[in-house]
Amino acid sequence: MINVTVANFETEVIEASMQTPVLVDFWAPWCGPCKVIGPLLEKIETDYAGRFKLVKIDSDEEQQLAQAFGIRSIPTCVLLMNGQPVDGFMGALPEGQIKEFLDKHLPAAEELEAAEEEAAALDALAEGDVEGALAKLQQAVQTDPNNDDARFDLVKLLLELERDDEAKVAFAPVIAKSVAVRRLDSLNRWMKARDAQDGVADPQARAAELQAKIATNKRDFDSRFALAQLLMAHNQFVPAMDELLEILMRDKTWSEELARKTFIAILDIIEPPKPKVAEGQVPPEDPTVATYRRRLSSMVLS
Repeated sequence: MINVTVANFETEVIEASMQTPVLVDFWAPWCGPCKVIGPLLEKIETDYAGRFKLVKIDSDEEQQLAQAFGIRSIPTCVLLMNGQPVDGFMGALPEGQIKEFLDKHLPAAEELEAAEEEAAALDALAEGDVEGALAKLQQAVQTDPNNDDARFDLVKLLLELERDDEAKVAFAPVIAKSVAVRRLDSLNRWMKARDAQDGVADPQARAAELQAKIATNKRDFDSRFALAQLLMAHNQFVPAMDELLEILMRDKTWSEELARKTFIAILDIIEPPKPKVAEGQVPPEDPTVATYRRRLSSMVLS
């Protein structure tokens, strides 16, 4: 529990709520109900183990803040998320009602744990600990099966390690969902590209064969797409995007926009995790992703 004043409000409340929900307890020393709810809120903060942050504002000492929130009686509690008030309540509610209020807005404990595992996995990857990252991602998905970001990272890493069978097992629970979730659809397209090459004994000879067909007929989109899939299957993503751009340059809507959809899938696959940056800063964009995203935009809009 932190006592907040005008001096530290921006840091302890607004900025903090960008990462973790912040419950602001407006109180005063003379307020009897405040003395009841105060210790109860502290107990609940401990019980919720990091799911929210509790701060206290003395409405007598910090009248400017009380007026800014329109406080008319105390105790009043206001919940902030992403820098904005989202809900609140007045009076010394019993513990059960306070928890009901919080549970309407806070991420479940499983979601929070999975997100922490995912963040730790990305840190492990940055340090070169691939097996450690894999274990953490598997734990994140097991803890929260609905965490699509963790599942994306897990399946992607398994495919990068050429553990395709494990990747398919990890992806199986969200196959139906992939139709509506773009990044999951991107993984599905990558796996299909890899499956399509299972019968290719000599990838280099197959690539040469397709390139010969394209040289004869630049509008042989079937061969161009087959070449793009071959390159994509072997993680040669930039040459694959170049072939897809050749299709888009000549026919943007070919085969129900298959080239564009596959191009977007590759961008999703090659985009690295965003690094942590200071509040208010924008993380730098990967130069290859930025370049090919601009090329796609100019091609589609031309």
